[in-house]
Amino acid sequence: MSQMNNVTGKYCDGLTRRNCLQLGLGALSTAGFSGLLQQRAEAADDNARKRSCILVWLDGGPTHYETFDPKPNAPKEIRGEFQPISTAIAGVQFSEHLKRLSAAAGELAVVRSIRHSQGNHGAGNHYMMTGAPPRIPVGCGAFVSFHPSLGSVTAHDRGESRGLPLYFSIPRMSRSGGPNFLGAKYAPFIVPDNPNSESFRVRDVALPKGLAELRFGNRRELRGLVDRMKRIKEEAAGDPVVGLDDYYRQGYNLVTSPKAQKAFDIHSESPKVRNAYGRNSFGQRALLARRLVQAGVPFVTLYEGGWDNHGTIFPTLRKRLPAWDQTLATLLEDLKQRGMLDSTLVLVLGEFGRTPKVNSRGGRDHWSNAMSVMMAGARTPGGTIVGATDRAGYSAVERVLSPENFASTVYTKLGIDPATVLYTPTGRPAGLVSDPTPIRELLA
Repeated sequence: MSQMNNVTGKYCDGLTRRNCLQLGLGALSTAGFSGLLQQRAEAADDNARKRSCILVWLDGGPTHYETFDPKPNAPKEIRGEFQPISTAIAGVQFSEHLKRLSAAAGELAVVRSIRHSQGNHGAGNHYMMTGAPPRIPVGCGAFVSFHPSLGSVTAHDRGESRGLPLYFSIPRMSRSGGPNFLGAKYAPFIVPDNPNSESFRVRDVALPKGLAELRFGNRRELRGLVDRMKRIKEEAAGDPVVGLDDYYRQGYNLVTSPKAQKAFDIHSESPKVRNAYGRNSFGQRALLARRLVQAGVPFVTLYEGGWDNHGTIFPTLRKRLPAWDQTLATLLEDLKQRGMLDSTLVLVLGEFGRTPKVNSRGGRDHWSNAMSVMMAGARTPGGTIVGATDRAGYSAVERVLSPENFASTVYTKLGIDPATVLYTPTGRPAGLVSDPTPIRELLA
């Protein structure tokens, strides 16, 4: 079984090795000890480990130009067809089709300066989903796992499930959203069904028709008898039987849990709330994500595909962005009204940004030199813009940050020390994040 241990060992100045790893030499010279104290306070906050996260994953690589980083002064072939609009942050503009998020900008932060060198879907997905670069070259369509995902690590940190799984992914798992060596117990529970359908019913959350609870209990007893059989190397890495046991227990808990039944009863929401989120699959899945974190689930990935806009990007996004904008703005507003925003971290990102020049097909291609990431909740300072790209959006040039910095920020906000060392079932150490320095502007 995997373990999570902190790196310790004090130096003569009283700092631990973990502190030095977290800050790095540059951080000590710029942020100083105030930055260290800020990070310590955030990570040590007793409420941090009670927080949940909704990760809105825009699969394919969302364009930064047509969302959070428009370039109105760039040549037309770069700036594109959309106009910028003012936001609630003085001097900051978003794309014209993000009207609701522009008005709500005082509640959120945008990082405009994350960059990396993984310009294909498989590698970029892995880097942003785990905070760890792939170990070998990875193709665009690859489903790879060299390191546990943010969601799996959070589930592992939170411990045993109490009725509901600790990690959900709706409606599918991202390429690198799995647990790697942490094991099947910390894989996401997938909800493929469309909650916008009137017949929405989550697989394994309701008893099959005609199967009485008593009969189901007897079957569980039968399974228990089988489970008494001696397992060969039960604690060995990757034992598929142990993984199936974990899934079986989760499935049984889901079927018999009133909390699970309630969380998935999206039809109990008022028409007003459902309409505010948008009566479409993305809108209702976002509402379901809110219901899951409200029920105590610590990590939910809301997978939204279709952002690989190599062609016809402007007509596609002209139709798509207004509804998407409505859903995200409603999610933030709903969390705030329910007193949940301080305890829920909302992330919006994909694997990279898009190329500066519009191509011959009227689209933008893969571009990892610049991307925008939105973050809100969990005491993230609202109205914050971190970093900048150059005039044409070619590259992050101010406050340049890495996926490691992003992952470290997420872990810190969830009360997980990014300098933690994980241990595989074979005893091999694996640092949670190689550079455990969070983005200080996003800490409370």
